[in-house]
Amino acid sequence: MSEHRHASTRPTATGPWVIDTRDLGRRAGASRAVTRSVPAEGVGLLGVIAVPPGGNIELDLLLESVVEGVLVTGTARTTVEGECSRCLEPLSSEVEVELTELYAYPDSTTDETTEEDEVSRLHDDLVDLEPVVRDAIVLALPQVPLCSPDCLGLCVDCGGKLAELGPDHGHETIDPRWAALQERFGGNRDNPEEN
Repeated sequence: MSEHRHASTRPTATGPWVIDTRDLGRRAGASRAVTRSVPAEGVGLLGVIAVPPGGNIELDLLLESVVEGVLVTGTARTTVEGECSRCLEPLSSEVEVELTELYAYPDSTTDETTEEDEVSRLHDDLVDLEPVVRDAIVLALPQVPLCSPDCLGLCVDCGGKLAELGPDHGHETIDPRWAALQERFGGNRDNPEEN
């Protein structure tokens, strides 16, 4: 396999998202638990709902050495913030996703028989969790976040929250073509005999 194929995704030995797996070796069945908190500001759908500034993702993982690589399973948990798509009120939500990802050993059958974007790969015995966790969190988020499923939204005329305005809230609208006549003749349009 050519070296340039993985150059853009090669992790470095440092960073909160990177885990060194050398202690597992290539002994199938060897495993190790990993728990850590990683900085994740902005993970999500930017401008809609995402991990807030200073926010973290809590990882609770098991790394297992298997014949073809290292299998990573577990959960990623975080709090996301955004605003309701209907009433624009701020909202906050807990998100937890299940992770199962195989990181293939270099020159393994999996590595040789799959395309670059089909499976994650180990580089220098390092696992870079960031792309997998980010993708899982984004896929778990609602495309249209709501403060509650039955949120009524805002009044299109005055911008008030419909839930607070009440069921008989409304605005009288006059067809602009008739507005000049009403101004000229005045009166009550509901009872023309008073004019």
